[in-house]
Amino acid sequence: MADLVKTFFKAARLARKGRPISAALAMSDSVTPSVRPARKRAKKAKQASPRKTVPVLPRPAPGSFITQEFRCKHGTLAYKFYTPHGSARRRMPLVVMLHGCSQSAADFAAGTGMNALADELGFLVLYPQQSQRANLARCWNWHNPAHQKRGRGEPAVIAALTRHAMALGRANPARIYVAGLSAGGAEAAILAAAYPDIFVAVGIHSGVAHEDVQSLQGAIAAMRGDTRPRPTGKVRRPLPTIVFHGDHDRVVHPSNAGAFLRDLERSNPGQLVTKSVSGRSQGGREFTRRIHRSMAGTVLLEDWTVHGGGHGWSGGRGGSFTDPAGPDASRAMLDFFLAIRRRP
Repeated sequence: MADLVKTFFKAARLARKGRPISAALAMSDSVTPSVRPARKRAKKAKQASPRKTVPVLPRPAPGSFITQEFRCKHGTLAYKFYTPHGSARRRMPLVVMLHGCSQSAADFAAGTGMNALADELGFLVLYPQQSQRANLARCWNWHNPAHQKRGRGEPAVIAALTRHAMALGRANPARIYVAGLSAGGAEAAILAAAYPDIFVAVGIHSGVAHEDVQSLQGAIAAMRGDTRPRPTGKVRRPLPTIVFHGDHDRVVHPSNAGAFLRDLERSNPGQLVTKSVSGRSQGGREFTRRIHRSMAGTVLLEDWTVHGGGHGWSGGRGGSFTDPAGPDASRAMLDFFLAIRRRP
C-alpha cells in the first residue's frame, strides 16, 4: 500500500510538469480557401450540402460488456460499458463507476461485482478508465485545480462520456448516478458538484472531499489526515451522498469521511435528523451506519464506517483493493441510488 501512495505522488508530480491528459484531437477536415466572395461561397455550400443528422447509436445487446474509446474536445478516455440481461426495451438507470489508482475498468468491475448486481436490479454500468499518459499510476487528477471544475479537464471528459453512454444505452436521464473508490471517490465528488444537471446522487468509498484539496501538498495532507484549514461559508447543498470508509484505512485517513457531513451542514439545509445503526456483516466485520435526513424526511447523507476495514471496496470479492469481509458496499449504494430520481 505504501508503494501505491509513492506511485501516486510521483505521477502527480509528473502531471504538474505538464504531462497532457490525453492525446490532442485532430481537427476536422478543412476546406480549401476559395477566391469567391464569402457570401457566394456560403450560399453555394448551403444549396449543395444536405442537412446533417445525428446518427442513432445501436444499443449494445443485453448481457454485453463492451470496450470502446471515447473522444471529445476535452480529451480521450477508454471505457467499458455493461448492458444487463433483460434490458432490450426498458429505459434504465445508469451508474458511472470510477476506479482507484493502479486499477483498470475491468479490475474495478470485477472487484465491485456491479455487473451481476446490474443483472439483478436492472441498470446500466459505465466504467471510464484513466490512461497512464494522463497519470502514471492511473489516478484521476482530483488534487489539481485544473481538473476540479465544470467544463475543464477530466470532469468535462467524464461528463461528456456519461452523456454518450446515456444515448448509447437509452438511459433514464432522471436516474444517473456516479460512484468511485479512493481517487475515483474524490473524482466522483467533483463530478457531483460540477454536474448536478447530469447526476442525481453520488457514492464515495475511501475518498476525499474535493473542496479540501487544491494542490499536491493539500492532497498529501488530506490523505494523511493532517489538520488543515477547512473551507468556510455557505455552499450549495450537495447531491444525496452515500459514503463508505474503513476505520483502519492506511492510505486515505478515515477522518476524510467526516468532510461530507460538514459540507452538508455548511449548505444550511436546516436541522438534520440522524439515525445510527450498528451491525455485523456476513464476513464478520462490524459497521456503523448513520442516516442523515432533513426535517421533511428526505435522506441527504448516509455514511458507513467499516470497523477494521482498510483501503478497499467493502464486500468486494475479486479484483484489487477489496475487503471481502466487509458489508456489501455495492448493494448498499444501489439501494441508496435507486430510491432517488430527479423530479420534473
